[in-house]
Amino acid sequence: MSEVYAARRTRLRERCNAGGSAAALVSRPANVRYLAGAAPHGAVLLLGKSEDLLVCSGPPDDRPTEGRPDEALPLRAMPAPGGDPAVAAARLAEAQGADTLATEDHHLTVARHRAMGAVAPRLRLSDLGQAVEQLRVVKDEEEISCLRIGAEIADQALGELLESILVGRTERHLALELERRLVDHGADGPAFPTSVGTGPNSGRRGHRPTDRRVEEGDFLSVCLGATYRGYRCEIGRTFVIGTSPADWQIELYDLVFAAQRAGREALVPGAACRDVDRAARQTLDSAGYAENLQTLTGHGVGLEIDEDPQLAPAAMGKLDACVPVTVEPGVHLPGRGGVRIDDTLVVRPEADGGPELLTITTKELLAL
Repeated sequence: MSEVYAARRTRLRERCNAGGSAAALVSRPANVRYLAGAAPHGAVLLLGKSEDLLVCSGPPDDRPTEGRPDEALPLRAMPAPGGDPAVAAARLAEAQGADTLATEDHHLTVARHRAMGAVAPRLRLSDLGQAVEQLRVVKDEEEISCLRIGAEIADQALGELLESILVGRTERHLALELERRLVDHGADGPAFPTSVGTGPNSGRRGHRPTDRRVEEGDFLSVCLGATYRGYRCEIGRTFVIGTSPADWQIELYDLVFAAQRAGREALVPGAACRDVDRAARQTLDSAGYAENLQTLTGHGVGLEIDEDPQLAPAAMGKLDACVPVTVEPGVHLPGRGGVRIDDTLVVRPEADGGPELLTITTKELLAL
């Protein structure tokens, strides 16, 4: 993997040089991990004029879930506790002869930025912007493999829960059990706080589990994700508890399923992000649910659960091949509940079979 990390740093260095910066300081943890293989707590990556360095507040942990630093990348630990690696890195950049340093202003605090300028007064600080995030959008096959394994773990955890007795159990209990099963099956941990919604809480995006108990006839919506080697995937499903679905539940589910299918089928290289959102949204909008829809249809996933691109009405840009995204339309009816169906897919050209579905738990409306 050293060659992979080195190639990523080279691409970033080329962008910095084109923008007039001789060096760059990467401080956002996901970006540090992408370029260095690991992001020990508080660590920053210096792309120096003469040498790249991973600057840490202390010796990095040797925990597999934290990643392993690129063996070819020199480590520089702070000599005393309490120091700021970003400030130390600015001093090192100036010592290497750099006259400019591009920093992630969207991540650094004003106080850290000022401290860096104070210790390296001859160094002109500029904004690196979202350069690393842009590099992260298109994944290589090793990254996609990690997402694929994470999706398999999430599918397995969800499938086991569906085989258990659900009536009478609380949303909170079910969410905790799902997160335990993710770890049992090899995940680093959950990709985000697991959401379980029952009855009137079902179908809400980002619903925080409560002590409400599962009842007969409820919609039960579940959204969970696994982190594997730092990469995060997502799956969401909706079920009916205990009895045959009511007519309104079947109608609503079929509409959301049709919307989700339309969004998945729109995932082709070159498609505008807003057009993918429109493909899913118009099915529900035309059925009269415009006021009950979520703000977006999906988003990118990777080292973070909510990355670019965004599949939303005002989204800019187009999709590339090898970009993993979620497609997760949903409708929530206040006081009644709702439906959400969520998959993680990888954009692939038609010649390669079209979008690759990573989360494969059935989307049939099951009565549990």
